[in-house]
Amino acid sequence: MVSCDGEDGMDGMNGVDGADGANGIDGIEGADGTDGIDGEGLTFFSTLSQISLGDGVPEISAYDANTQQVFSTNSDAAEVDVIDISDPGNPELMMAIDITAFGGNVNSVACKNGMLAIAVEAATATDNGSIVVFETTNLTTPMAQITAGALPDMVTFTPDGTYILAANEGEPNDEYTIDPIGSITVIEVETMTPTQVFFDSFNTNEEALEAEGFRVFGPGADLSTDVEPEYITVSSDSQTAFIALQENNGIAKLDIASKTITDIYPLGTKDYSEIAFDLSDEDGIIGNLQTWPVLSFYQPDAIDYFEIGGTGYIITANEGDARDYDGYSEEERGDDLTLDPTAYPDATSLQLPENLGRLKVTTANGDTDGDGDIDQIYGYGARSFSIWSTSGELLFDSGNEFTLMGLFDYGNYPENRSDDKGTEPEAVTTYSDGTDTFAIIGLERSGDVLVYNINDIFNPRFVQRLRNTSPEGLLVVSPEDSPNGRTLLIVSNEFPGNASLNIYYK
Repeated sequence: MVSCDGEDGMDGMNGVDGADGANGIDGIEGADGTDGIDGEGLTFFSTLSQISLGDGVPEISAYDANTQQVFSTNSDAAEVDVIDISDPGNPELMMAIDITAFGGNVNSVACKNGMLAIAVEAATATDNGSIVVFETTNLTTPMAQITAGALPDMVTFTPDGTYILAANEGEPNDEYTIDPIGSITVIEVETMTPTQVFFDSFNTNEEALEAEGFRVFGPGADLSTDVEPEYITVSSDSQTAFIALQENNGIAKLDIASKTITDIYPLGTKDYSEIAFDLSDEDGIIGNLQTWPVLSFYQPDAIDYFEIGGTGYIITANEGDARDYDGYSEEERGDDLTLDPTAYPDATSLQLPENLGRLKVTTANGDTDGDGDIDQIYGYGARSFSIWSTSGELLFDSGNEFTLMGLFDYGNYPENRSDDKGTEPEAVTTYSDGTDTFAIIGLERSGDVLVYNINDIFNPRFVQRLRNTSPEGLLVVSPEDSPNGRTLLIVSNEFPGNASLNIYYK
């Protein structure tokens, strides 16, 4: 997942106190400063250790049980950092794999069966990138370097280890004169043979998908060119992959054996007239919750597949994202819009900075009658996590709970994010512990990692809050694979100057 790419950079994180972040990870702190939810017989995550990576930017990490090492992307240095956690209480940075020998930079890593797969973008990001595969016991010479699509942004193995999958985002150049086709690379591990999978067959369905909330809006682009695969999760039987198409506001379904995209599920919008949010950074009040005439696209970043009682589900972290390039930008502030006077008779008041004037909105959607003004205001991200069926039906959404939980109270969430995706749910993963299934959600801008019990998918229960700085990637190591026989949670924090891996155990 490429981040920090122009959405105010990391300026929105200014003022984060290091003592309250990396050095203050209280481990078992609940949303109200308590030890989480009492009386459920749960074992909470506790702080085990932290390793500082200085000015590096760790984003995505993978773990190899054979060598007891964590491999973490470091895009600032164009390398993969190798960290020994054989003693998880004292992690040690061992070496770095130089990515410039294989391309322009690193975006993602994954491990399986003693192999390390690295997603590497080309020196010119609009050219085809590659997946570089190493044996984890030999990090000097790769087993293979396999051609992928443009900007491979996420790589993963199927649970059975048969395939490596890469989501090739295909972002345009800054001038928007080159817009590579988004694609999925399916690599058969036994032969390291790749197949590139495209979305061409859905071009004829574009209008119907857009009517359900899917977005195709790049200048002159059809659907297959416009899609930007962001993240992949795979069913437990290794037969089906689900791909987040973040900017497009959808999830695609891949039949792995036939190497075919079989479905695209539009995710629709969240109605801010029905649920209260703080959408201004100039209203003078942190957490000023009000309802507003705004629809906001879910636009998940990380997604994960999990099962309850043999039924599969998808969980999403609804970050939101805009296209903002020199050659084309959809992004404006609310006070820049020309609002339809019939739809918004109170436009003058709405567009004040303390109301919707500061909200970041899109000009790519909302002119429903084509007369040049905005009939419906649209924003980015649902500021929540959601659970969906594997056919794209919304089953649960956390609403405005991240605001109601008091995440503003610790001084780590600056008011200047209210107009721009809030706490910014970035990462999500799930794991099972006995008869319980848990979800872990990383909130990039508030610096929080939240744990929920999701046994009841319609009523997830908040369990625990872990304080971090800027969580980008989440990794759970099972007891059978971990060095100390305990469940480990590894959080990659990408905050510049205070980057770290935080390790928790339970």
